Amino acid sequence: MAKGSNQKGKQLALLNLLFYNSDERHFLSGTQLVQMLRARGISAERKSVYDDIEVLRGRGYDIQLERGRGYFLGNRLFQLPELKLLVDAVQSSKFITARKSAELIGKLEKLTSRAQASGLQRQVFVTGRVKSMNESVYYSIDAIHEAISENRQITFCYFRYNVRREKELRHNGRLYRVSPYALLRSDENYYLIAYDSRSKEIRHYRVDKMTGIDLDEREREGMEAYRSFDLARYAQLQFGMFRGPEQTVTLRCRDEMADVIIDRFGKEVSLVPEEEGWFTCNVPVMVSPQFYGWLFGLGSGVQVTAPQSVVDGMRRQLAEVGAGYR
Repeated sequence: MAKGSNQKGKQLALLNLLFYNSDERHFLSGTQLVQMLRARGISAERKSVYDDIEVLRGRGYDIQLERGRGYFLGNRLFQLPELKLLVDAVQSSKFITARKSAELIGKLEKLTSRAQASGLQRQVFVTGRVKSMNESVYYSIDAIHEAISENRQITFCYFRYNVRREKELRHNGRLYRVSPYALLRSDENYYLIAYDSRSKEIRHYRVDKMTGIDLDEREREGMEAYRSFDLARYAQLQFGMFRGPEQTVTLRCRDEMADVIIDRFGKEVSLVPEEEGWFTCNVPVMVSPQFYGWLFGLGSGVQVTAPQSVVDGMRRQLAEVGAGYR
């Protein structure tokens, strides 16, 4: 049979057919492969298909033969369980908008067979989460990474939503200029950790509340401050990434709360037994309304006993909240 102009792409077409139409549960016989190639205008015989499969195997492609059933592409760059994990991560990420989630999952589907891709699509609707309304966060993260790698400052505007779901720029639209150093994910949001030259301190900003990020020509400042900055400890001290004064507080806890305390403050926290059924611990926190809210959520199982200023703060918080329900 005379060779057509499409013959040069025959092996690539064969690999493409196996990639999208076969897997461990779906097979293609030699006859089916011949028919599918001919449908694409590529002349083929079963003998030549077998020869091409051997060439592809020699180039590292895991094309396997199931006797009596046919060929399938085995090992891939991403296996199905890995793709499911990535799909779950994308779908459950609050900072990725619903539209961007669908777009990314669509791209992940192209990394496996069509039959397995349908299984990934079913996973999209497992949860109905509240997703970010800010589509640009996806690109903001990329811009921040670029600034860090190029040792450059960035400028941006910071905003919040009003009751009409409109963006309101903070500080009357004043341009923020900071030196970015790291991205931190906490409570399902991304935060930029950066050095603010005006205040001469490390601060954090929610990435989905940043808009108009531009790379500045100036080099980053605050390198010494960041070198002495413990990012892991900073993340541990924060409650919901709301800033407050750092203090060491004493907590009196029921024994069954030990797991909660260790989960929050790490295995290094010292738990000192008191009377039967109780222990105390001293932990560093950034005292904020969110810290008091965390305490309230634990009920009577955890009580703050020192310092007195934090005890008083908890009482005020409870009184203010209680006043709204009278």
